[in-house]
Amino acid sequence: MEQVQLQIIARMRSDFPTKFGIPRQSGLVEQLRSTIVFEPEFRNPDALRGIEDFSHLWIIWQFSQAVRQSWSPTVRPPRLGGNTRMGVFATRSPFRPNHLGLSSVKLLMVEHTEKYGTVLHVGGADLMDGTPIFDIKPYLPYGDCHPEATGGFTDKAGEFLLKVNFPPELLELLPRDKQEAALGVLSHDPRPSYQRSPHRVYGLSFAGYDIRFTVEADTLTVREVQPPETQTK
Repeated sequence: MEQVQLQIIARMRSDFPTKFGIPRQSGLVEQLRSTIVFEPEFRNPDALRGIEDFSHLWIIWQFSQAVRQSWSPTVRPPRLGGNTRMGVFATRSPFRPNHLGLSSVKLLMVEHTEKYGTVLHVGGADLMDGTPIFDIKPYLPYGDCHPEATGGFTDKAGEFLLKVNFPPELLELLPRDKQEAALGVLSHDPRPSYQRSPHRVYGLSFAGYDIRFTVEADTLTVREVQPPETQTK
C-alpha cells in the first residue's frame, strides 16, 4: 500500500481538554475562541502573508483521539441515534481510513507574539486542545459557498437543540468571555447519542471549568460549576 507522510504544521489551542462536548461541526457555536499555534519549523511570517484579508479559513487536521489501524466502510452517525449505519464517506465520522478532519473557521485576528511567532485567533472551531493541524487554506466565497446545497440526513440537525437552564449564580462563575460559548456548547447536546437517562449527571470540561448537568426531555439544566482551583486532581 502506498503511503504519504504528512507534517504537522500547527496545533490548535482550545477550551476543550477532551472530546466530550466539542460541537459536532465547526461554525455551530460561533462564540468559541481558539488559537492556531504553529510548530517552530513553520513560524515564518512570510507563510501567512495576506491571510488577514480573508474572513474564513479551511483547516485540515487529524482526529488524533480516533486513530485506529483498521477502518469500517460504514459508521453510525450520532445524529441518527447511533443505530443507523451510513457509508463512512457519506459522513464526517472521525473513524476514517486517514483520520482527517476538515473545518471552516472564522479568522478573528492575526497576532505576532514573541513566544510563538505569528498565531491565528479563530472562531467557531470544533477541535480539541492540542489537535494536530496539517494544512490551512483560505475560504473562497465564490467557489466554496453553495447556497443550493443539500445536507442529506444532517438537514434535521436543528431538531437536536436543547433549551439550557443555566442558573445565573452558576453562570457567573465562568469568565464573562466564556459564558456565551458555554451556553452554545450545551445547547447542542454534548451527550453521546445512546445516553438519554434524565437521572444521569454529565460532566463537561470547558475552559478549565467542570460543568455538571442533567437533561430531561428537551431541557438541559446545569447543576454545578467547579472552578479550576476547587477541582481535585
